[in-house]
Amino acid sequence: MKVQYDKDQDIFMIELAQKKIDDAYETESMIVHVTKSREPVLLEIFHASKFFEEESKILPPQIKEKFFSV
Repeated sequence: MKVQYDKDQDIFMIELAQKKIDDAYETESMIVHVTKSREPVLLEIFHASKFFEEESKILPPQIKEKFFSV
């Protein structure tokens, strides 16, 4: 798995597998790229800073501490 953040575009990308992408599905907050058998390959999260700020509010304290501490 690879992750990449484009600060200028505020897009967070998570590559789940190195497989051929056949299709993509877009929602309000992301694009999910999939193989022919609909296996997720790549996630592109739009407005990533806002997304993670909102999602971090529902995370248990021990997870926040581990992954979001400075």
